[in-house]
Amino acid sequence: MVKAKEAVAKPASSDAKKKLRPSKVKSLAKYETKKKARAAGTLKKKPKQNLLSGSATWKVVYKSGTWRFVHRPTEAKLIAKAKAEGKPLVETPKKKKSIIVKPIKGEKNGETREVHTVKRKAYYPTLKSPKKHRSRGLFKNHKRNTRSSLTPGTIVILLTGVHKGKRAVLLKTLDTGLLLITGPFILNAIPMRRVHQGHVIATKTKLDISSVTIPEEVDDKYFKRTLLKKKPKKNDSKSLFVQKPKTYRPTEKRKSDQKLVDAQVLNVIKKHQDKKSLFLYLSSMFGLRNNQYPHRMQF
Repeated sequence: MVKAKEAVAKPASSDAKKKLRPSKVKSLAKYETKKKARAAGTLKKKPKQNLLSGSATWKVVYKSGTWRFVHRPTEAKLIAKAKAEGKPLVETPKKKKSIIVKPIKGEKNGETREVHTVKRKAYYPTLKSPKKHRSRGLFKNHKRNTRSSLTPGTIVILLTGVHKGKRAVLLKTLDTGLLLITGPFILNAIPMRRVHQGHVIATKTKLDISSVTIPEEVDDKYFKRTLLKKKPKKNDSKSLFVQKPKTYRPTEKRKSDQKLVDAQVLNVIKKHQDKKSLFLYLSSMFGLRNNQYPHRMQF
């Protein structure tokens, strides 16, 4: 048989209470006064401490070659102790001698010898004051230089990218140094786009596009694409179903600008005396065969 455990009642006496530490009693009393002040509405909020002000608990001090945080109360205790002992508050570091004279044994060794305390440098710069180079500032403020052969109206051959091997008409040079080109689109499917000058070959064939007007808004910001959202938001009803990934599509404004510029460029080609050969030239691809080297060719 299992005996039932009898509940033993502990006597509630004042002696049985645990004695609190003096610091604990002090903190409890402080808490009670704070509680009463909060209830009465007379509690004053302490201002936020600023690390740079004198009321801050910590301060930044340069010690032994590095910046360090020093606790203010600890520093105050050390200063008080130094004052009581009569020590100087700021210790002046003793300067080490750079050369020490050491005695040397032996009759013909000169008896003494000068020894350097700090090891000397193995390398010394050739110039005492090195030349200061002027700061060029931000990359966007740099001066852009383009090749003399890349002028508006020049037909260029693309060497990289999706349209490599195709020929296009150079319209103008943008502020970033990139080249604005067009196919025209109806001839070789090259839209208005930017190309780096190092990725094209400039040919000697050139069109007079002085009559072609390019819209003012066609600049570097014009070609900046908007980021497409890949992941749907949480708790979205559309996220339950499989969605096709969004692809980039040109805006209606971009399409209208393309048609406007291409129509003007095509009119210039039609007015040219060799318009048939120019149409074939722009629509054909560029390529090299065996024993053909571009540095030996004239374009």
